[in-house]
Amino acid sequence: MEALTISPKYQVVIPRAVREALHLRAGQKVQIIAYDDRIELIPERRVSEMRGFLKGIDPDVRREGDRV
Repeated sequence: MEALTISPKYQVVIPRAVREALHLRAGQKVQIIAYDDRIELIPERRVSEMRGFLKGIDPDVRREGDRV
């Protein structure tokens, strides 16, 4: 886990290790979500980059009766 500091302008710098692990680029858009008592940043990706990202996922999930 990495720590960062919020600047006086409420800006943050994403640590290099995280940027590299997630292949983030300067100017890339991210979605931000306040979830319970934490903040989540979700990188926006082009559809072409998403190809195959669900490969290997288990499609056998329990569904509610009205969702079948």
